[in-house]
Amino acid sequence: MSLRVAAVDLGASSGRVMVGRVEPGTLELTEAHRFPNEPVRVGDSLHWDIRGLYRGVLDGLRAAGPVTSIGIDSWAVDYGLLDAAGELLGDPVHYRDRRTDGVAERVAKRLGERRLYAATGLQQLPFNTLYQLAAAAGTPELVAARWLLLIPDLVTYWLTGAIGAEITNASTTQLYDLRRRAWARDLMVDAGIRAELFPPLREPGTPVGPVLPALGLPGEPRVVAVGSHDTASAVVGVPAAGEHFAYVSCGTWSLVGVELDAPVLGEPSRLANFTNESGVDGTIRYLRNVMGLWLLQESVRAWGSLDLPTLLRQAAREPAFGSVVDPDDPAFLPPGDMPTRIADACRRTGEPVPTSPAGTVRCIVDSLALAHRRAVRQAQQLSGRHVDVVHVVGGGARNELLCQLTADACGLPVLAGPVEATALGNVLVQARAAGVVGGGLPALRAVLRETQQIVRYEPRGDQAAWRAAEGRMGGMPLPRSS
Repeated sequence: MSLRVAAVDLGASSGRVMVGRVEPGTLELTEAHRFPNEPVRVGDSLHWDIRGLYRGVLDGLRAAGPVTSIGIDSWAVDYGLLDAAGELLGDPVHYRDRRTDGVAERVAKRLGERRLYAATGLQQLPFNTLYQLAAAAGTPELVAARWLLLIPDLVTYWLTGAIGAEITNASTTQLYDLRRRAWARDLMVDAGIRAELFPPLREPGTPVGPVLPALGLPGEPRVVAVGSHDTASAVVGVPAAGEHFAYVSCGTWSLVGVELDAPVLGEPSRLANFTNESGVDGTIRYLRNVMGLWLLQESVRAWGSLDLPTLLRQAAREPAFGSVVDPDDPAFLPPGDMPTRIADACRRTGEPVPTSPAGTVRCIVDSLALAHRRAVRQAQQLSGRHVDVVHVVGGGARNELLCQLTADACGLPVLAGPVEATALGNVLVQARAAGVVGGGLPALRAVLRETQQIVRYEPRGDQAAWRAAEGRMGGMPLPRSS
């Protein structure tokens, strides 16, 4: 049996529609359409051009031709508000908007950080949906809203007319009770958030409904809920054999962690700022968000005419650890002149300031490898899950320097690829829902190992040098052993 499905993957800088063809011994992806995702500044606020993204989705689905089903994934935390008639009340606000500055501290103090973590298991990030809603309290849009839909759920609604919330993305809001697998309505009430805004929950693999006929899409496809948080789909797309692996889903963000059967909700985990998010098949994505390739993307944007592949080749010839920064420094979160902010961070911490673009790139890549090392070590210590290998998936799998340095830093082999792990995970969940592939995550990952190209990087060098550099980086220390 052969199956043809569409994976809609919306990222922070671009969206694309990928066509997946699945049959015994075959798992192929082709790109039907790619489109930019540029935020829009309106006055002092930063928004997503959600209608432009939806137009790109429709163009891509038309270019894809007839498919059996469609799965949609995107970034987390951001949302659209619908009124009682189902109309969108303005473009969603971008998570990098400054409206949440200082809000997280006030809300967490009122609700209690330990209570928040015990219920939601979520890492404290200033742009979590909880804090966005607190910042929006009293605004006309929130007062008029009937439904809150996260980005992939909003696109699903526009395609099908069905309202709901897929569980892997719901778990990133800090308003979802991880153990009860339900909305944390008591937290909503105490935070002053209307619980009736939040729609019924869906599991990955659930059929949502047929695409509205008025859209005129070929083949009369249906929409199937997948791991709608892009990291949830990317972790399905990790070609691991066994359970003793760490993953780095490396794109604008690096999501670094392990896959578990149950959350880790103790105080050491909270203090280490690790997050527990729902994965496909009831798994837990136990991870830390690291600032990722955003630092490189914004640096290249600031330099304008400089080419990243050339810069990476030049950076490979730069001395190791010439300067390091903590990628999770809040100064790096907003858009803007990243090289200047990296230089300022070096001055604040007494690090040598890079004197060339290649030096800045080497600083970024060394620092990301160190952050990957720190998160992999913390994940093992906090969860008790031993790791034998690190899988790097997503766009960062193309970055040979970063992959090799991550292997060196972790002292473990790195298996890089697939680059399209998110789309592949999306496709595999649809294929299983259609009955073309069977079994649990191990069976899905076996298909990946049989069909996808993976590059192996062996660790080199002395761990003492990495330990010393990690001490210079600062940031979150390793928790003490019990």
